Amino acid sequence: MSERAQVTRTHDPFPDPAAPDARARKAAAVRGVTSIAAMRAAIRAAARALPPLAAVPRFKSPTRAAFQAQAERGQPFMIAGVVGRWPLCTLTPEVLRERFGALPVRARVGDYIGTAFAPDRAMRDLSMAAYLDLVAHAADGLPPYVGNLELNALNGMCHWPGYFGKMGPPRFWLGPAGTVTPLHCDYDDNIFAQVWGRKKIVLAPPHHDEFLYVREANPVLVGSPFDPEHPDFDTYPLARRATLVECIVEPGDMLYVPAGWYHQVRALTFSLSVNRWARALPLALKGDPALQRQVP
Repeated sequence: MSERAQVTRTHDPFPDPAAPDARARKAAAVRGVTSIAAMRAAIRAAARALPPLAAVPRFKSPTRAAFQAQAERGQPFMIAGVVGRWPLCTLTPEVLRERFGALPVRARVGDYIGTAFAPDRAMRDLSMAAYLDLVAHAADGLPPYVGNLELNALNGMCHWPGYFGKMGPPRFWLGPAGTVTPLHCDYDDNIFAQVWGRKKIVLAPPHHDEFLYVREANPVLVGSPFDPEHPDFDTYPLARRATLVECIVEPGDMLYVPAGWYHQVRALTFSLSVNRWARALPLALKGDPALQRQVP
């Protein structure tokens, strides 16, 4: 992969009218649910019964049973004492360049906030070393961001706890202060590990989508144009009614984000994060048999 690769643009993931339905059916099959629409509706309904979340609680290295019991309550929480033991935490930016400088990466460039949930956005293919050079010499504006990328060469340096039976592959997030993933929700349970650096995460409950002017990007990803860090209530007046809670993830922290919870992520310092999404009925739905796909 050439370090001089031109900026490319991703293409519309739904090239024909039937594609969204096909994608929803596939997503439901992967997660073992009757339908994504039914699962999303159940998540919002369950969230309406939750008490307001004033602060994100923190727990120390829960067992699988303790994690699942807490997750069934349907609200985010932080976990300490797990990520700090990973070999990946010893990998400084300098060592990353030294050992993995030739690793191909794809960086988000340009206005990747404004186009985050659009069918077309700018990306640049280059090596890890070239990306770190690009960041070091970046001009004003949004810094380039390696986000939501599978980097198989780093997987063995992460020791994930067995909180879920079925999970997607690790996704890596690398970039300097100022990189942002705008407000959105994933309809999968998510564990997010902060390896080094600090990030601010703003969260909102699933049923407050009615205040956030949301737009579906795909069956399991819904985005919002509202920026909770710089609220524009003239343009988005209903957002005044959204309940927002903020937390800072520090090196070694792991954050559980339940399916359907909206979150915006901003790097406060140069950061490396990794997350994984579960591929099953969200734990907050407590194994509801009406939502489980029956296997013949």
